[in-house]
Amino acid sequence: MSLTDIKEKLDSHIGESLVVVAQAGRKKVTRRRGVLTKTYRAVFVVDLDQDQNNFERVSYSYTDLLTKNIELEFNEM
Repeated sequence: MSLTDIKEKLDSHIGESLVVVAQAGRKKVTRRRGVLTKTYRAVFVVDLDQDQNNFERVSYSYTDLLTKNIELEFNEM
């Protein structure tokens, strides 16, 4: 899968709720709930659920997905 493929796939999920699962060091994983809001050429933006997080939004690169530093879990409705 290429970075372009990842961006195109995320483009189809804009506005959807998701959970970002990120590797945070040795055997530590963080889970952040939010909404995919924008995709750019090299990064995508997630607005975070304010009940669970100290900051409003976070951005990740498509490379983070490709290298499995993060995983996205979209809510199935």
